[in-house]
Amino acid sequence: MNAIDFSPLFRTAIGFDRLARLMDSARTAPEQNGYPPYNIEKTGEDSYVLTMAVAGFSEADIDITAQENTLTITGRPQPQPEDGRRFLHRGIAGRAFERRFVLADHIVVQGADLANGLLHVALKHVVPEALKPRRIPVQGARPAIADEAAPAQAA
Repeated sequence: MNAIDFSPLFRTAIGFDRLARLMDSARTAPEQNGYPPYNIEKTGEDSYVLTMAVAGFSEADIDITAQENTLTITGRPQPQPEDGRRFLHRGIAGRAFERRFVLADHIVVQGADLANGLLHVALKHVVPEALKPRRIPVQGARPAIADEAAPAQAA
C-alpha cells in the first residue's frame, strides 16, 4: 500500500488539510461500479457541465443536493408494474444509484435539466468579490498612511 506523506507540505503551507483528506479518501475509496456513466465537460473559462446517463429515470426520480463542497446525485426509480411483460433481455438498468462529486471552493450549481435520458448539471466557478484582485491607486504628495500620533497643529 502506497501512502503519501504530506508532512513537508504542512511545514510551510496553511489550510491545505482538506487537500490531504481528499487525496486520502480518493486512495481509500472503494471502487464504484461505474453506474450510471457520466461526463465532465469544461464549457468555458470557469464553467462546467456534468452529464449523466439516466435512461428510464424521470425528474421526480432524481434528487440533486449540493452541500458544502459535495454534490450528490441520487436516483430512485418508481416501481413499474410488470403488466404481464416478459423480458428476454433487460439491458436498461433501472436500479437506484448515488453518485458523489467533490467540488472545488466557490463552485456553485447553476441548474440541472433532463433531456433524452441525459441529466445535465451546470456548474460555475464564482469567485466572491472580496477574493478578486483589486487595484490599489498610488497617491502623490500626501501620505497614504495618516500619522494619528502626531499632534494637531493649531492655526
